[in-house]
Amino acid sequence: MDLPVSLVENYQRDRHEKSPEGFCETYQICLPYRGLGVWHVGNDDVIADANQVLFVRGGESYRMSGPMAGGYAELIITPTIELLTEIVGTGESRLFDHPLFRNRCRLASALLQSFRTQFLHWADTASEGFEAEELVIALLRAATPQGAETRRCTVTTARLIKRTKYYLEEHLADQIRLADIGRAVGASPAYLTATFRRVEGLSLHQYLNQLRLARALAELPHTDDLTALALDTGFSSHSHFTAAFRRAFGCTPSQFRLATRSRVRPVGAAVRPHVLA
Repeated sequence: MDLPVSLVENYQRDRHEKSPEGFCETYQICLPYRGLGVWHVGNDDVIADANQVLFVRGGESYRMSGPMAGGYAELIITPTIELLTEIVGTGESRLFDHPLFRNRCRLASALLQSFRTQFLHWADTASEGFEAEELVIALLRAATPQGAETRRCTVTTARLIKRTKYYLEEHLADQIRLADIGRAVGASPAYLTATFRRVEGLSLHQYLNQLRLARALAELPHTDDLTALALDTGFSSHSHFTAAFRRAFGCTPSQFRLATRSRVRPVGAAVRPHVLA
């Protein structure tokens, strides 16, 4: 969608490789929704998965590597500078050093993940008019809450978190034990759980559960077999999947599927996000 307020693109990548160096002239907000890739920018290697929102600063060079098996996809929003500065609440001269863009990423809420999926499927048949502009602005506001907490960590800790996220994505459909993750990333369970929660603001189990639900969100509009989807995304049963989905998004998987297939306007803030247990 090339709208007066923003350019909106659905970017997909299938091959596992490191891209040539690129350069982004504009500020962008990216919402990954499938798979895992790595955004190499400055001195940072930023994990891009469905639990994250990425904040791209204009005027920086970058590379992308990945994805893992299964591909990678993200929604890229390039707002006008006037819209972006109004939403984040700072002037253009201070945008480069705004905490969201300085820290490059933040955790995506359940509300945002649901809104993102609904918007993607609504946009397939939407006209590029007033309604689309209004929804893009709402999506940007959901991605950039005022006073959002951002976290920085040491290089060593960042590498540990990166290895952990790779493991979680690779074993998304498996029954994972904490000891298995610890052995794979080279950290004791006690240290890993404390460090991951401090950096990400969620426990390992919560983060994995949110990844699984995000994968299910992306696949729901295209699947008829909810039991198979539940098992493919790591839930032990249809009932386990339904209970977790309802807690997170305030509706059942079948209700969400019906809403996206009917191409109704995304509900946005009407979805009730809950802490994922």
